[in-house]
Amino acid sequence: MTTNINGIIESMPMLNAESWIDLRQYNPSQHDRGRSSLIVILWWLLQGILFPLSLHNFNSFRAWLLRLFGAKIGRGVVIRPSARFIYPWKIAIGDYSWIGDDVVLYSVDRIEIGCHCVVSQKSYLCTGSHDITDRAFGLITAPVLIGNGTWIASDCFIAPGVAIGANSVIGARSSVFRNIPAEQIAWGTPCVVHQARIIKQ
Repeated sequence: MTTNINGIIESMPMLNAESWIDLRQYNPSQHDRGRSSLIVILWWLLQGILFPLSLHNFNSFRAWLLRLFGAKIGRGVVIRPSARFIYPWKIAIGDYSWIGDDVVLYSVDRIEIGCHCVVSQKSYLCTGSHDITDRAFGLITAPVLIGNGTWIASDCFIAPGVAIGANSVIGARSSVFRNIPAEQIAWGTPCVVHQARIIKQ
């Protein structure tokens, strides 16, 4: 059985429409990665090999490696072997915070995580997007800030420019596009506040 590709394309008008963007014009050199290409590639290589091979409880080793490349990592930080840090020199994590399995810190801009925070598995902290009005699809960056005592539950997306106040909770699989005030419980896509967080004394 054969498939007529031209016939399929002709039957789908959206594939015949002119593209408003021209990715040939995209210029990644306009963004400052903060280190030379050699350092960036060395980091990606070491992270790709040493992180997954390190034992599950070797948090101190992974923190040491991140500090070696310029990250500010506090005391007692837990970092799982499958976590990914794009540019560690743009990352700060406070004391006793946890970074879960398969978390991605897409740090083309600054990411600051406070003390006693939990970023659960498969969450994605994103500091980069693109200008949808620009034919060259130019890069736009903004920092992500997570206040002390905050829990980002599993599989959340935190958008560029978002600040989450101290001691808040973001429910699982939420997409956070706007700032969340302190001491709140929020969830959903888009993520909104549902109630105040109360801690037992």
